[in-house]
Amino acid sequence: MQNANLQKATFGAGCFWGVEAAFRQVKGVTSTAVGYSGGHLDNPTYEDVCRGKTGHAEAVEVEYNPAIVSYDQLLNVFWNKHNPTASNHEELNVGYQYRSVIFFHTPEQELLVRASKEQLENSSRYHKNPIVTEILPASQFYRAEKYHQQYLEKHGRASYRIG
Repeated sequence: MQNANLQKATFGAGCFWGVEAAFRQVKGVTSTAVGYSGGHLDNPTYEDVCRGKTGHAEAVEVEYNPAIVSYDQLLNVFWNKHNPTASNHEELNVGYQYRSVIFFHTPEQELLVRASKEQLENSSRYHKNPIVTEILPASQFYRAEKYHQQYLEKHGRASYRIG
């Protein structure tokens, strides 16, 4: 039975394996799923998305209890987990599917995302490069294939650290 008080957040920050592992360590996160969001092809496969023609981003859908962890805290994990100034790549992963993007689910989330991004832009952290993170309404989230779920935990890398 799903708790009606739980909320969803969806983030794209490069390869979804490490991002998922980081969010799974956050107290108050009740579940995560890796998948694809923001594209135009229904039911894309990993191969479809990797070809770079579906418009999807690799993303992590986070279900969380807002009584334990705030959306702002999740945003901090997102900003610290990747380089939001990198356009369409994160480390060795290159392509539009690896873009930095936040998919908001509610008007409140949108306000928090925009304020958080503005605060980061006004800080000295990324003063030389603009933040390229897209902010978009949440669209259909397609769960990735089973072997991608909790990939780092399954392959002996459960100690992956936030930030």
